[in-house]
Amino acid sequence: MAVRVVVDSAAGLPQEIADELEITIVDMHVMDELDAEASTSGLTALELTAAYARQLERGGDDGVVALHLSKTLSSTWSAAVTASAVFPDTVRVVDTDTAGMAIGAAAMAAATLAREGASLDECEAMAVSTIKRSETWVYLQQLEGLRKSGRLSTGTALSATLLATKPILRLRAGKFEVAAKTRTQTKAFSRLAELVMERAGDQPVFAAVQHVDSDEAAEQIASTLDEVLPHGSQVLVEPLVDVLAVHAGPGAVGLSVVFAAEES
Repeated sequence: MAVRVVVDSAAGLPQEIADELEITIVDMHVMDELDAEASTSGLTALELTAAYARQLERGGDDGVVALHLSKTLSSTWSAAVTASAVFPDTVRVVDTDTAGMAIGAAAMAAATLAREGASLDECEAMAVSTIKRSETWVYLQQLEGLRKSGRLSTGTALSATLLATKPILRLRAGKFEVAAKTRTQTKAFSRLAELVMERAGDQPVFAAVQHVDSDEAAEQIASTLDEVLPHGSQVLVEPLVDVLAVHAGPGAVGLSVVFAAEES
């Protein structure tokens, strides 16, 4: 049997891809509170212990590679570490420090190796390598959701509002930082393409565009990337999953890219 790969729903992995590669998605919690905005909560150690146990049984105890939302953004990672202690040396929890399809891509890469008969060490190493070669940027129509959740500093949110800028945020080491400031959506999307090209060089990449009710904007970015990225690149467009959309807000567009090499 093969090593199993487990992610939470914040990975944004399309179900059809997860089914094809036999990746298990454990849904995080989105709560609709009466007279209040929706909120999210992380998975518990009990939930993850049960999920890992099921996958170990299915995989003949070959092992599990677990990829979860950054520990700075959710309690899920610490719950995963607690759960993995029940299965010494057979459940490997990767410290992703990211979110969205950067995690999804790492899961896809690890699961592909697992299907080819790779060991637990090899699958874990592939997941870690993929994460290290990835970048995630976010373009938001409004920053209030991230600010209220504590995932974006009040100063950054207020300065963008006062200056009427459309910032591009980069998720680095589990924290959001301003990667570029633009005045319009069109300029923001052009700058996103430039940021990708600056690092890609002449090497093909895997890019995933995720959006909240912004099909046209997402397709615009994808079309631009298709035109400028090196031959052999792949671009995927998918809606942003609910557990992330709650904080990103309407009109948000996220871009996760896996490059051929780590940043120098």
